[in-house]
Formats: sequence, structure tokens, C-alpha cells
Amino acid sequence: MDELQSRMLTQSPWRLEVDYTLTMMGFLLFRPVPLHIGMIGLGGGSLAKFCHRQLPRSRMTVVEINPDVVALRREFHVPDDDARFCVISADGADYLQASVPQFDVLLIDGFDHQGQPPALCSQRFYDDCFAALAADGVLVVNLHYEHPDYPLLASRIARSFGGNSVEILAPEKTNSVVFASRGKPILARGLSVAQALAGLADEEGRHQLRAELGRITWHMKDPEIEA
Repeated sequence: MDELQSRMLTQSPWRLEVDYTLTMMGFLLFRPVPLHIGMIGLGGGSLAKFCHRQLPRSRMTVVEINPDVVALRREFHVPDDDARFCVISADGADYLQASVPQFDVLLIDGFDHQGQPPALCSQRFYDDCFAALAADGVLVVNLHYEHPDYPLLASRIARSFGGNSVEILAPEKTNSVVFASRGKPILARGLSVAQALAGLADEEGRHQLRAELGRITWHMKDPEIEA
């Protein structure tokens, strides 16, 4: 696997510097002010840092299996644990099976040097993701679009959510982000870009996401058109 998965601007470590992370933030179109965000896969912490800074009313729980990644959190400016933010060192699949967290948004971005671990893309795992969401909760899964198993994995997500999902190619077209909704049909839930961005902490964050949320909104009007 040679795709870039994380990059950090040292002067602004919370900024999103990789295209697919901007696409994953498309969940704001469905849940603009989530009370509890879950994330499986910390990596360089790009999404975790952005959400912590830009969504001050949201609590965030991150699950990371690799202790070496957790140990580097200070070097990557990942926030310390507090009342709003927590990193748990555990297997993400096991965590969902043992817990009933009721996330408003659940972000899945778990990869190792061989790609996406089988435990994080099985039918059982996506069923557990569905069970871990609150009513009208949203699952967000980053997948490699060019991987031969991509159609199978996207279909598993759709099956777990009764077909209530939509696939959005990231701008660089090597990643695809699948959004799936528990509750209302996801294609009928999309807010305007202004509504989706209203809860962010500052204009810099809104500026970073505005164009990509607009692109996602356009695509959702006709999912058959390649974004």
C-alpha cells in the first residue's frame, strides 16, 4: 500500500491536508453538531484534531490498535485526553462488540501496512457499526477505490444499513468515502452547505470545507454522476 494517508502542516497541525479527510467531513451535511463522534484508526490524527478544534460541542472517542501510534500522539499534536476527547488503545472491532457507545457519527479510517485489516471490513463489523450508532447516526468509511475488494466492501456496508448508503469518490479518486445512515434515507437528509458549516468554531475551518461539501452536495443530487 503506497497511498498517502496522513500529512501535517506543523504551523497548523489541525488542518486537513489530504483530500479524502475533507470528504469524510461530509458527515456535517447529515449531522452538523454531533454530540458524540467515534473514530476507529487514529493514524496521524488529522480528523481527530480537526474535529476537536472545530466542533467544540462534540465529544470524541478514538480507538487505535497500534500502541506505537498512540505513543506518538504528542509528536503529532493530538490533544491530551480530557472531558471532550479520549484515545483508547484497543482493537476497534473488539471495542464495538464489547461496547454500546451510541455514536452520532462513527468514522472508520483504520489501515495498517498491508491495507485495511479484515476485522475492520467484515459483514459482522459493519453490522456492529450499525448497532453502535444512535438514532439517525451516520457511519463514514474510508475505502481504497482502486482495491479489487472495493465493490464487495461497499456492498457490505449497504447490506448492514438496508441500502441506506451513498459512495462519494474523493477528489484524487484513489479513495472513496461511504456514508451510511441509521434512520432517515441518507439522500434525503443533506443540509445546505451553510447549515452544515454553521457549527464550526471559526471561518478558517469553514473555508477549508466549503468547496468539498459543495461538491458532495452536487454529487448527491445525482449519485450516478462521477464526482
